[in-house]
Amino acid sequence: MYYQYKHQFQQALVEWFKKEKRDLPWRKTNDPYKIWVSEVMLQQTRVDTVIPYYERFLSEFPTIRHLADAPEEKLLKQWEGLGYYSRARNLQAGVREVVENYNSKVPDSRPEISKLKGVGPYTAGAVLSIAYNKAEHAVDGNVMRVLSRVLLIEEDIALPKTKKTFENAVMELIDPIHPSEFNQGLMELGAMICTPTSPKCLLCPVREFCTAFNEGNPEKLPIKTKKIKMKHIPYDVYVVRNTKGQFLIEKRPEKGLLANMWQFPMIEQKTDTGTTNEMKLAEQYSLNLLSREKLTSFKHIFSHLTWHIESYFVNCEEQQIIPDNCQWFTVEEMAALPMPVPMQKVWQCYQIESTNL
Repeated sequence: MYYQYKHQFQQALVEWFKKEKRDLPWRKTNDPYKIWVSEVMLQQTRVDTVIPYYERFLSEFPTIRHLADAPEEKLLKQWEGLGYYSRARNLQAGVREVVENYNSKVPDSRPEISKLKGVGPYTAGAVLSIAYNKAEHAVDGNVMRVLSRVLLIEEDIALPKTKKTFENAVMELIDPIHPSEFNQGLMELGAMICTPTSPKCLLCPVREFCTAFNEGNPEKLPIKTKKIKMKHIPYDVYVVRNTKGQFLIEKRPEKGLLANMWQFPMIEQKTDTGTTNEMKLAEQYSLNLLSREKLTSFKHIFSHLTWHIESYFVNCEEQQIIPDNCQWFTVEEMAALPMPVPMQKVWQCYQIESTNL
């Protein structure tokens, strides 16, 4: 396209978006806080999954001050099941900076908003363009896919340096009068029409400007190197119930994967020792085990890690000495704990099978 038809490109994209955009809750507001929340939730998560979380989250934390004042455990409980929990922590840290340094008003310039915890170039551009209607780039995977095809950009999008190429392209193409609709239009186009495989080119509002379409090979772009090799770890997970009907739950470390979430005791499976995991469980948690029943098996996939889980129900006598990161909870008390998805699956299985245990 070489940018000579950019005004026609802008008009075609913006008009298409206004007419065809999906009815999504975050598109009914210009509140920068709410736009910020939606953009953080949408990172690496499907739109259909995000909608109920977004609505519940804003019902619980309707303003920036509500989120800033919330205890972390309440925050994590609202985020429970959405995954990538560092997003929630960074969001709250950034919100607290806004309250403390900007009188609870989200900054409307890229230099200032980019200083906030967890706000990268994409989130900054999305909030600035959508909430403040500023002509700023917001480059995500959808945008890179669309523009790699339209402009025939053959650089590897997996390389961080390539992002700058697309940011410059957006700034050259963006509609200065309708930057919000333009940026959202690129994202919507990538999500609904210009998909990774089998793009719906005949429905595309900008196909006449698309170099890859005109050359007949849109699916060859974008160029992306393979992902990092997946690591696999097998675990035994134990739902431990004492004679009072309480359950043993441990808190994960403050840093790292699923930080500060609560889980059932879990022990990595290893075949190079003569000690069974039941023996390790009894020793590590000072438990007098009475019985064991198999619950369920499944795998849970993180971005570069897969847990292979075998889960069991265990009856035991109550012990007074347990590790500092563990507590006994009733079923009612457990309902308030933020637990990751694998633990929720184990618990759901236990609840179904409990009448037989």
